[in-house]
Amino acid sequence: MTRRSGRRSRNRSDLNRAEEASLLPLRNRLGRYEPLAAAVIDAIEVHTDRILDEIGVEFRGDEEALELFRSAGARVDGERVRFDPGLAASLCGTAPPRFEMYGRSGPPLVIGGDRLVFLPAYGPPFVTDLDRGRRYATMADFEDIVRLTYATPWLHHSGGTVCEPVDVPVNKRHLDMTYAHLRWSTKPFMGAVTSPERASDSIAMARLVFGADFMDSHCVIQGNINVNSPLVWDDVMSGSLKAYARANQGCVISPFIIGGAMGPVTIPALVAQAHAEAMSGIALSQLVKPGAPVVYGNFLTTMNLRSGAPTFGTAESTLATYAIGQLARRLGLPLRCGGHYTASKIADGQAMQESADAMTAGILAGTNYVIHAAGWLEGGLAFGYEKFAMDLDRCAMLHKQLAGLEVDDEQLAMDAFAEAGPGGNYLGSAHTLRHYATANHESMLADTNSFEQWTEDGALDVQQRANRQWKTMLAEYEPPPIDDAVERELRAFVDEHKARVPDSWY
Repeated sequence: MTRRSGRRSRNRSDLNRAEEASLLPLRNRLGRYEPLAAAVIDAIEVHTDRILDEIGVEFRGDEEALELFRSAGARVDGERVRFDPGLAASLCGTAPPRFEMYGRSGPPLVIGGDRLVFLPAYGPPFVTDLDRGRRYATMADFEDIVRLTYATPWLHHSGGTVCEPVDVPVNKRHLDMTYAHLRWSTKPFMGAVTSPERASDSIAMARLVFGADFMDSHCVIQGNINVNSPLVWDDVMSGSLKAYARANQGCVISPFIIGGAMGPVTIPALVAQAHAEAMSGIALSQLVKPGAPVVYGNFLTTMNLRSGAPTFGTAESTLATYAIGQLARRLGLPLRCGGHYTASKIADGQAMQESADAMTAGILAGTNYVIHAAGWLEGGLAFGYEKFAMDLDRCAMLHKQLAGLEVDDEQLAMDAFAEAGPGGNYLGSAHTLRHYATANHESMLADTNSFEQWTEDGALDVQQRANRQWKTMLAEYEPPPIDDAVERELRAFVDEHKARVPDSWY
């Protein structure tokens, strides 16, 4: 089965840099860090079952979900659903351990196993850059971020609500956002989740591009589904989850827990709560459609207990991430965690320390799917253009690092030792000349010149260099082709659905 002919086939020589890089999937060849003993993970699983059995999870305003759980053997009392020990995990058993996700062109992304997928930031209502400062995001910003994400080889997925375009009515902006992903990129993407109807619109627009037959058996779009922590599903989230699952499309099911606010302050309790919430959502997706693709999501962090402000890249959240990774592997599901998170307002040293620690924890935990890999600032309230470019630079480095070491005769370089000998100069050796262009990853932003040369070049700091980088990327962006008839169908869908209802700003 092939994707609809809305795409124009091209030779490899015509592929742009981002598509070329996507032909080489990102794999984590470094293994997983599992600091917790099996007995400790056993104890957390037992505690998770106790939460699901004694406390339960509420599904508010969703009679269908309640009936599905009742039919599956759960105990339903009003809107509260309780699970006998082991039931929730067993209901997750039909979810695939890995799946493929398709964009308009290029090979599919594999989600699961040792594969990694990087996405841009999700959800910020503000954007910021050195030229215009911090401001409310607009649809023009949204489109620019989609273009930037398409233009880089270091992000593999177009993301979803890469910013919240507040200049478009709330009840209509999902149409413009879905159109932007489908028109200005060819990478897989996320659709709307702010109502089940908007989720259905996003799926319908994807069908115009990919074809209904293709989408019946191939994942091309996902919903980012957040639990209303603690232990509550509202009908908006459960309804959107059901829309994507019923269409055999993907759900990234992510509890969003800040310790001390939406759950206990202690990390083991938070991890058990997150596991309970994730399993309840995954179970619902599988009751709607067994085998529907899911990602076991996690967003668990701490807070400043003096001010109430969220904190990121902390020792406690790092430990939680490792535990979540071990629990996800017990279920055998693709894992979402990690990201370049920070509470900093600008792309400064704090931003990069917190971001590097948070992302590294996710990588070591065995993440397969990283939302917020680039652009996140201010606890998720702002998308930073300079931060985006700086995060891309680190994502590029991770591509090289995660490939691991290849040890063979060429890499061991015995001929270089023989040529240069003791006290010799290796810079001009034949081995160095064969490898000088690819031996070391070269940062796009780091300045390694002398102080004098750096001063002569303008004494630019990393934010200023990042500012120049994202502007160059936008200037060089070339939109991917799309079949004229498919584009007309998309535009007609957007225009027709916008005309049906008056604007609503809340």
